[in-house]
This record gives sequence, C-alpha cells and structure tokens, in this order.
Amino acid sequence: MREQTGQKSRSSGRLRGGGRRGTVPAAAAAAVGIMMTGALAAPPAASAATRARPDTIQRGLSALVHTDGLPAALASVKDRKGRTRTYTAGVGDLATGSKVPQDGQVRIGSNTKVFTAVVVLQLVGEGKVGLDATVDTYLPGLVRGDGIDGRHLTVRQLLQHTSGLPNYTAYLGDDARYFEPRELLDIALRHKADFAPGTKWEYSNTNYVLAGLIIQKVTGRPLAEELDRRIIKRLGLRHTSFPDPGDRTIKEPHPHGYHRDSAGAPLRDVTDTDPSWGWAAGQMLSTNSDLNRFFTALLTGRLLPAPQLAQMRTTAPAAYLGPGARYGLGLVSRPLSCGGVYWGHGGSLPGYETRGGATDDGRAANIAVTMQPADKAVMKHVEHVVDTALCR
Repeated sequence: MREQTGQKSRSSGRLRGGGRRGTVPAAAAAAVGIMMTGALAAPPAASAATRARPDTIQRGLSALVHTDGLPAALASVKDRKGRTRTYTAGVGDLATGSKVPQDGQVRIGSNTKVFTAVVVLQLVGEGKVGLDATVDTYLPGLVRGDGIDGRHLTVRQLLQHTSGLPNYTAYLGDDARYFEPRELLDIALRHKADFAPGTKWEYSNTNYVLAGLIIQKVTGRPLAEELDRRIIKRLGLRHTSFPDPGDRTIKEPHPHGYHRDSAGAPLRDVTDTDPSWGWAAGQMLSTNSDLNRFFTALLTGRLLPAPQLAQMRTTAPAAYLGPGARYGLGLVSRPLSCGGVYWGHGGSLPGYETRGGATDDGRAANIAVTMQPADKAVMKHVEHVVDTALCR
C-alpha cells in the first residue's frame, strides 16, 4: 500500500504491493549499532569454508543495514525439502539498541490482499459469489459516483485491479485515526473513475475494501472472523492476525518500525499506529515464516479448489509492481533470475516493507525491513535478497 498523499505518519506508505517508490528517504541507522544473527531450524550440509563466513542471504540482509541504512532486516527461507532458516540484521529498537527478534511479527500491508482474495474465491467455490457477477449483486446501490456504477463493475475486476475505481489512500490526508470501511469507500467515491471498467490495469486499494464488504455481506460475519476461520486457524498461522478495531499495538515480539517525514528529518518510531485505514487491503500482522506457510499452502491447493486457484493465477501485466510482474486475482507473479517465477504479493506501509512468496516446487522466502525504502536502488536490493533466497 503506497501512494503519494502527503500524510505525515502514513505519507507515501499506502498499502502498495511492490515496485514503485515513494518519497521517504532511507534511514541511516548504522551509527546506533549493528547486530546480525542467523537461526537455523534444519542446517544444510556445508563445507568448513562456507561455515566460516555468512551465507549469501545473511550478507544481503547485512548490506541492507550497513550500506543502505535500513534499521533492521528479517528473513525466513524454506527450501524444497521443507527445511527453514531464519535470519536477522540490524537493530530491533533504535532507542534501546535491542536485538531484532528472530522471525519477529511485522505489519504486512498489502499481503493482506491475498488473504482477502482467497476468502472471496472460497465463496466463489461454494457458489455464494460469482466472479463475473456485478458488485451491485451483493452491495446494491452502494457504489455510485462520477463514472462509477456498481452495476457495471464485477468481482473479478475488483480482485484484479481493473475496475477503474480511484484509490482512496491518495486522499486520506493527515488524519491518523480509526476509519470505518464505509468511510474509506466514501472517500474514493468522491472522485472520478480513473478509467472505464475492464479497459486498463491500475492498482487501487479501494477494490479490496469493496471485496471485504462483499465478504461481510455474503457471510453475515465480520471480515476478521472469516479470515481467522477460513485461513489463519485452518493453516495454524499462530503469529498472524487481523487487529481488533482501535488496536494500535503489535503484541508479539517485533522489531520497531521507523519513518522519516522528509530528507534530514529525524527518524520517528511508528510501530504503534492505527491500521484501520488499510482494512481488507492491508491491516494484517504476520511473520515471515507464517507468510511462507501461507503462500506454500495456497499454491499446493490447501485453501482453494483447483478451478478457483487457476483463476487466481490467471494474470495481467502489472509493470507498476516491477519488471515482469503480473497480477492475478490478488496474487502476483514475479520472474526469478534462475528461471521460472515465484508467487506472492508484498506490502508497504510506514515502518515496514515486506517482499517474498513461494514457488511451485516448494521453495519459499519472505523478507521484511523496518522502514520503507525511498530509493529505488534500495528496494531492488531487498528484492534481490528474495531472488537470492529462492534461487540458491
């Protein structure tokens, strides 16, 4: 979630799924002190020479801290045999100099969209929602505006970002408060449609607010309950949650997240913040290891019937998210330097940036850093660590 808005605490961090950079400069945290560790769950065989130096993933995370100036970086990597290794670099709390917790919990931003899309597609598989049914079928009369009509928007267009709906996060301003989902939608509907439905691809968080409202209308239950029942508990994601209304905290061990309002300004700790402005598009908390488990389970068919998973993996070009990126129904494919693609999403909001996903042959890797990289080169370094982890 990342769009230019000028909001001080959220500024360019608008639940973006990847690719385009905002305007927040990278942090320079090296002076506070750097600590790096690599916790091994199931160590692969290694020569004495290999054991004597950090592996490529650890070196990549350390460079994000030492060279690129990010406060901290965390990673979890799973190989084809299911062996998992976690990594950390940097400082978990700049005020105290404390270590980064292993596999710490972070705000995952737009990775939330994949969870939301999975629930919609489960409802499609149950015959309760039609992908090509109109939004008005489920939310009659709700979606109306300048060039906007829910009678001509489909559920598929919401999930694939081809609706033309304006992105509400571009208009939130400086109001860092609790938002009801309908408020977020109303903000978007005050503005003209970006294009006619189905004629273009353009990322808009408004699409997923509507998807969340459809879930609630069809099931008669809160979105958080459906996510918990259908995905989180089903997969045993013990460190994944959808924060309660008004909950600004991260309850599990976590690295602090930081934001700089402008070049030369001091870093601000933005760990505790109200995430309600993200809702179905970006409110969730998780860990890198839980995200690996989620994406692996999704690709192996544990969450969706085969026809719905195939629909989810039917993609459109999404250059906004990076070279070669393609967007399905809430799921992004990105090319790997070693051939093939990986499937995931990514998330961006003040304090945290997450990247990663899984491959069809069982590899998975997710990376989190504790400040949004403002420099495109730094973001490429984050994405390179993901590529390194999945290609080694």
